[in-house]
Amino acid sequence: RLRVNTMKVIRPIEQKDYAALYSIAVESGIGFTSLPVNEKLLKSKIAKAEMSFAAEVTQPGNQSYLFVMEDLDTGEVVGTSGIEATVGLDDAFYHYHRGQVVHASRELNIHNTVDILTLCNDYTGVSEICTLFLRESARKGSNGRLLSKFRFLFMMEHQQRFSSTVIAEMRGVSDENGASPFWQWLDEHFFSMDFPTADYLTGIGDKVFIAELMPKYPV
Repeated sequence: RLRVNTMKVIRPIEQKDYAALYSIAVESGIGFTSLPVNEKLLKSKIAKAEMSFAAEVTQPGNQSYLFVMEDLDTGEVVGTSGIEATVGLDDAFYHYHRGQVVHASRELNIHNTVDILTLCNDYTGVSEICTLFLRESARKGSNGRLLSKFRFLFMMEHQQRFSSTVIAEMRGVSDENGASPFWQWLDEHFFSMDFPTADYLTGIGDKVFIAELMPKYPV
């Protein structure tokens, strides 16, 4: 356990924290893919985390470590933070690689650079820091910074549990209605599915639509 001043502690999540985790999932809103508002999935996440903490591990695998920040004075859970030992082993981990293509002709004195996105699975097998959310009432002092950075201390103490490469996903831009400009462009051309629906499906692990509908060639 890691104490934050004298008022808070960061600890592994337990089954008793389900109600608090559900409230955090609701509060986190659209775009927070790792905490969908789904009772079965959230309870499964807690159970998987408990098994992961208890397991004897010699190399990273399908473990998932989820922590909570608890206010010692009130007993309230005010935040979550997690680490996935690996990504992309059970189901594909998709991302876009941003690159450039140059169309040029010296004879015509033409030189055009085009930005492209290519669908990839390059991060398969790496570790991911994830599920970082601090409730608004606790957003003061160094609470948020510590809730994020303590994970690196945990990984240093348990290096055999994690990959040497660690990534983090940043939540994209969306408005108060959950509309995402980037997704709107993809939706118009390929998906015919709004962002909140796609975000929820991804969060519960139903990623088949990505493989079926995402363009395989650079866009």
